[in-house]
Amino acid sequence: MLPAFLQTPAAAILLLGGLLACFAGYRIFRVVLGIYGFILGALLATSIVGTENTVWTVAASIAGGLGGALLLIAAYFVGVALIGAGLGAMAANLVWAAIGGEPHVLVVIVLAIGGALAALALQRYVIIVATSFGGAQTVVVGAAALMGNRTAADTAARTVYSVYPLNPMPGTTMDLVAALVLGIVGALVQLFVTAKGKK
Repeated sequence: MLPAFLQTPAAAILLLGGLLACFAGYRIFRVVLGIYGFILGALLATSIVGTENTVWTVAASIAGGLGGALLLIAAYFVGVALIGAGLGAMAANLVWAAIGGEPHVLVVIVLAIGGALAALALQRYVIIVATSFGGAQTVVVGAAALMGNRTAADTAARTVYSVYPLNPMPGTTMDLVAALVLGIVGALVQLFVTAKGKK
């Protein structure tokens, strides 16, 4: 968890990064990978270091963020496959959660491989959908945290073990509706405006 004084800047970064991903994710996919790599790297680093010493926490956040950003930018060509694999694994967990249980590891592996192969075949559309809906969820959490929603602020400040996109939406049905509507609008904007003509 981030120290209290860093939660508002973290929420602002989530909001701005989410807007960028939602409406221009395909055009600037490497930048989006860098932003999300920075966020994940910072979360991982702060979960390892802890929050007892503010200087170490901030230094670890910056170093971990830069490392995560560089790692995901370097993984640009595998980024789409990773997104597909992640979506496949998420689908397995969502289906089994709905029926009350956990999927067998082989099911998760098979769906992750299937998701990776499908993502590579449909690369442009996978990037557009993933960045628009991932960005929309990030915008909702960042905006809610900036508006004082305590649940969203807690979500924005969590450790890497429960980072927001891997958890259900916090709060209310309105959060889900806002993320879905924003994701659809973001996908349409990317398909017909920002990513138009870019292959």
